Amino acid sequence: MTKVNLAQKLGLFQEHWSPKVVGDLNGQQVKLVKFQGEFVWHSHANEDEMFLVLKGGFRMDYREGGVETSLQLGEGEFVIVPRGVEHRPVAEEEAQVMLFEPASTLNTGNVECGMTIEAPERL
Repeated sequence: MTKVNLAQKLGLFQEHWSPKVVGDLNGQQVKLVKFQGEFVWHSHANEDEMFLVLKGGFRMDYREGGVETSLQLGEGEFVIVPRGVEHRPVAEEEAQVMLFEPASTLNTGNVECGMTIEAPERL
C-alpha cells in the first residue's frame, strides 16, 4: 500500500491532454491530466468516465439526442459522462483533472487522431 501525493504527481509533467496513470482500483484506473484548449469530440461505447476538477475549471460540452449542451465545472466538482454520450472537454486556462475510468478506456474513445494516447504513462 502506498500513498499518492496529487500535487507532486501533477508537478512531474507539463503537457496537456496526456493522461498519466497514478493508481489502479478494481479494474479502474485513476489518471491525472492537464487540460488546456479544446479536446476532440468523442464517445465511449462501453465505459462511463468521471472527471474531478482538482485545480482551475473547464467546460464539458456534450451531445444527447442531437442537442448540444455544456456544463461548467470548477474546483472540487465532478461530472460522470455516461457511456455512449458524445463529449468534449474545453479549458480556456489550464485545468488539472483526475479521471476515474476502466483501464481499457482510450482517451479519444471512438476517434483515433493525433490526441490519442494508446498506453498512458504510469507515474
